[in-house]
Amino acid sequence: MPSPGGALPERAVWYLEAMPDRVLDTSASAHPGSALQIRALVVTNFSVILSLSFCHLLNDTMQSLVPALYPILKVSYGLSFTQVGLITLAFQFTASMLQPVVGMYTDRRPQPYSLTVGISITLLGLILMSRAASYPAILIAAMLIGMGSSIFHPEASRVARMAAGGRYGLAQSLFQAGGNIGSASGPLLAAFIVVPHGQRSIVWFSGLALIAIIVLIQVGGWYARHRAPTRRANAQSPRVADPLRAAAPPQRRVVFAVAILVTLLFSKNVYSASLGSYYTLYLIDKFHLPVQTAQFYLFAFLAGIVVGTIAGGSLADRVGRIPVIWFSILGAFPFALLLPHANLFWTGILAVTVAFIMASAFSAILVYAQELMPGRVGLAAGMFYGFSFGLGGLGAAALGRLADLTSIATVYKLCPFLLLLGLLTAFLPRQPGLTR
Repeated sequence: MPSPGGALPERAVWYLEAMPDRVLDTSASAHPGSALQIRALVVTNFSVILSLSFCHLLNDTMQSLVPALYPILKVSYGLSFTQVGLITLAFQFTASMLQPVVGMYTDRRPQPYSLTVGISITLLGLILMSRAASYPAILIAAMLIGMGSSIFHPEASRVARMAAGGRYGLAQSLFQAGGNIGSASGPLLAAFIVVPHGQRSIVWFSGLALIAIIVLIQVGGWYARHRAPTRRANAQSPRVADPLRAAAPPQRRVVFAVAILVTLLFSKNVYSASLGSYYTLYLIDKFHLPVQTAQFYLFAFLAGIVVGTIAGGSLADRVGRIPVIWFSILGAFPFALLLPHANLFWTGILAVTVAFIMASAFSAILVYAQELMPGRVGLAAGMFYGFSFGLGGLGAAALGRLADLTSIATVYKLCPFLLLLGLLTAFLPRQPGLTR
């Protein structure tokens, strides 16, 4: 972490592409006293970004414990499938649908220590879930765990962007990769701890929340220290603080472009959720694999998402956002078409390939949205981390119903065509300074 005095770390990487030289030159001559602030805006602080990624890992690990409890809760409390579905609804609504609201609020009133507050609410939810003795208490606990996530994601994405130093794609991909690892690790931890030891063992994971709180207090301190120089730079030279604002397209085009981006991420999330939710069932049904072996294939698929997310973010910084988005569509579609017709070996290879290519576009889409809406970083993060993921979950549930009516193989044959919604990328504006 940076020192309290604001000294820049030796490992800082300079990256000036996001801020044109003419802007730097003009502002430096007009406001020589703001040179330090300008430099602070273009340094990549990996200690902050990796701290956020680590806390994202811990947060999403804790979030993934809720579905792992369903079999235990269903038996212990005699719940119906409808009641289990209401737990999911309570959790998803607060975890996903509230994120844009939180993002809008923090855009106007940034809260440096709201990250710690979010994880603290998750901690409270975990403790209540471990002790819940009635169905209403379970619902409240699920809502608290989801609420903690909705507070964490938008503001954490803002801090990652602040620490990016212009390498926005890389920063967001590293942040998201932490969440992906957490989502992949949660079910494994649940299988070894929660399932054998029951509902009360959930409280053991409160240690993860305490670790995240300690780390996020440090991140919040860095955020609070660096907000002041940024505000002074805004007042002295708006062009320096946000050179993209003047280049942003008209509001109507922004709304149109954001709608396209939400559609793109929706199609990817539905397909990814269908693979993540039903992949093991598909392998067991088609290839008669034991559950343990199928889980290894699922882990490989999730690992492909992590690697693809990091690679795509770095690539987007180098070649631009739109080329990476096109790559994720045109590259994944043929492999996705082949997957339902492959043998076991090639099914594993194709699934990992599809996961890698699809995940490569997430950071590009998010950063593109943030650049379309200067000053609304929290809203953009809330929409894409929360709202679009929530819609993807609903779409995956609909695919589950389709699998009941037909077969899981039919779902895997139809799902690739969701990726064709990515052709809407052709209508995204190529605004100078936004997408290169």
